[in-house]
Amino acid sequence: MSNKVRVRFAPSPTGGLHLGGVRTVLYNYLFAKHHGGDFILRIEDTDQNRYVEGAEQYILDCLKWAGLEPDESPVHGGAFGPYRQSERKAMYRQYAEQLVNDGYAYYAFDTPEDLEKMRETHKSADNPSPQYDHHVRMKMRNSLNLTADETKALLDAGTRHVIRIKMPQGETIGFTDMIRGYIEFETSLVDDKVLLKADGMPTYHLAVVVDDYSMKITHAFRGEEWLPSAPVHLLLWKYLGWHDQMPQWAHLPLILGPNGKLSKRDGAKYGFPVFAMNWKDPKTGELTEGFREKGFLPEAFINLLALLGWNDGTEKEIFTKAELIEKFSLERVHAAGAKFDYEKAKWFNHEWVKQSVVGSLESVVRGILEEKGLSIPDEAFLRKVIGLVKERCTLLPDFAEQASFFFKSPVEYDLAAVKPKWSEAKDAFFKVLIAQYETVNWSAADLEASFKELATAKAIKPGELLLPLRIMLVGGKFGPGVFDIMEVIGKEESFKRVADALVAFGG
Repeated sequence: MSNKVRVRFAPSPTGGLHLGGVRTVLYNYLFAKHHGGDFILRIEDTDQNRYVEGAEQYILDCLKWAGLEPDESPVHGGAFGPYRQSERKAMYRQYAEQLVNDGYAYYAFDTPEDLEKMRETHKSADNPSPQYDHHVRMKMRNSLNLTADETKALLDAGTRHVIRIKMPQGETIGFTDMIRGYIEFETSLVDDKVLLKADGMPTYHLAVVVDDYSMKITHAFRGEEWLPSAPVHLLLWKYLGWHDQMPQWAHLPLILGPNGKLSKRDGAKYGFPVFAMNWKDPKTGELTEGFREKGFLPEAFINLLALLGWNDGTEKEIFTKAELIEKFSLERVHAAGAKFDYEKAKWFNHEWVKQSVVGSLESVVRGILEEKGLSIPDEAFLRKVIGLVKERCTLLPDFAEQASFFFKSPVEYDLAAVKPKWSEAKDAFFKVLIAQYETVNWSAADLEASFKELATAKAIKPGELLLPLRIMLVGGKFGPGVFDIMEVIGKEESFKRVADALVAFGG
């Protein structure tokens, strides 16, 4: 095995990239970067029936958005290409044939009808869904049961067939998982999986072993749902003579939703995304919302994902990508499933929005505001506004509500919050305040000092005046400090808003 760490993410281009998939990418990426190794993206497109147009590009776009771009992929090649299994088709058959010649696999000529009949014939109370295994293989139409001449005649005639692994009986095999420790399996309990399909394409079982070997993969991380396939893969590494070059494996825990494994249905039901980015199914046209479109920052997204099943042994929760690379180790990945909590996910995003420098938010916030039809006078103005409101924004679309009043006067007021306690004295106060503000230095500190001075002179508590002033400027009971708002929108606009509101309050 080469000394350099080489890991891979090997998705099928069949749909959107689920949270669990992106976390697998992230753990691969962090492990590779921590060890100064390479992260490879390999597209497992051998199942042509399930191939979805646009899914490969979507996967590449997701990784780019999350800042987890591979060192080698179908887009940036490398020394171990091609990086799509469909382009490697020729190499798989030779290994499948080698397994047949060595007695570890066999040709199976059974038709779909033969398989259906087998399932019906061998069905019992103890075995409701029989598998193609050591119990039935000698009753089926395969090269174990046919003579060499019969087999050759069928192959020469181009008869449709698959190649199946011949699972041994009564063996116990195992491996040491980097997260779970030693795991063993009884080979008799596993069926004779198909290795090469009738169309000449390999199944996952054969392809993953051949590709990991030929791409010199040193560590393979995948979801725990692949554990039942491990005995087939262990035997293939052994039967192909590559056992000493087998990567170290780690099977990652599931991400759990409110009712077990996190699903698309959970997302739809509870109103949270389960995909990295919006995924539109080309067949149904159905759109599933992603974290990016919901308004998550990529930095927050990878931060929350990293902590779904891992921590650094401290109470620390906010990590930059550089810190994650430095701290990450598989020893601290938990074997138990990690529960996804959408409120906590939003908390991470809020923390990241708060600590983001204004400049990094500028272009995305500009886009959000312009989409709402708001015109932005200049860059400096926008930056001031972002600086004032970012602490109040959990998701990026919140900027529309929290900042829009800076760019246009309120058209409606929360009158219910003002009118019950409105009085002629308060009306008079604001008219005097405007006159007094004509000569004040236009800064938040000076505006506040002048306001408090006048309130004292008029014997009105400042608290009773601040809410009406906020509603004059904003329209509702939200937003940053009122004097900060006035400083940013300027003297003329502030005077206009107060005058307009006094008409509405008095009406």
